[in-house]
Amino acid sequence: MIFSVLTILTVPALHAEAYLGDRTLKYGASGYDVIQLQKNLSYLGYQVGKADGKFGWQTQQAVKNFQWNNGQKVDGIVGRQTASLIIQQVSGGQAVRPRAVTTSRGNLTLSRQDIYDLARVVHGEARGESFLGQVAVAAVVLNRLQSGQFGNTIQDVIFQPWAFTAVHDKQFYLEPDATSYQAVQAALSGADPSDGALYYWNPRTATSKWIWSRPIIKQIGQHVFAY
Repeated sequence: MIFSVLTILTVPALHAEAYLGDRTLKYGASGYDVIQLQKNLSYLGYQVGKADGKFGWQTQQAVKNFQWNNGQKVDGIVGRQTASLIIQQVSGGQAVRPRAVTTSRGNLTLSRQDIYDLARVVHGEARGESFLGQVAVAAVVLNRLQSGQFGNTIQDVIFQPWAFTAVHDKQFYLEPDATSYQAVQAALSGADPSDGALYYWNPRTATSKWIWSRPIIKQIGQHVFAY
């Protein structure tokens, strides 16, 4: 008699794909839950680039921006609390929601886009400066807005022709980091290291004769600030 001998192979059970919230996600992670994270953040208006399932720098920055906008610890790590809040906002259709910011400057109602654009100015203009210098740049934008001389919205102020070098040389369009958002938050809370300045420039690179006619108040890092 001929017996057929069957060899039974033990095959490890395949792990089910993780869903957003099942595990902690941080820089370097990959998987289906990262794709979910990227798609959800994109739906809420945060720039993550391609939803490729790879938790890279751009996804990390989007997470930090979400955390800052929602009063969470800004660490770029998606634990259960951050994941739950993202899912809640997507489910509740809160993709666009203005944020009311009460400051010593008065009651300002700023949209998430306003805050994002402020952070982009800070990052593009002053990311190499001290935190104090970054707050001062954010404060100048707000000073201009409140002066009524430069437009009625954050975007009016920022996109006024030749107002900010970063807009002209496209550094404005870089993704802001967590420090830029923190500087904006400080300025919105009333901090103004510029002492009410409406202008600032780098004295080593400025070529405009007109700008040098403005009375200089002080210098912080590479920038001088003036009325």
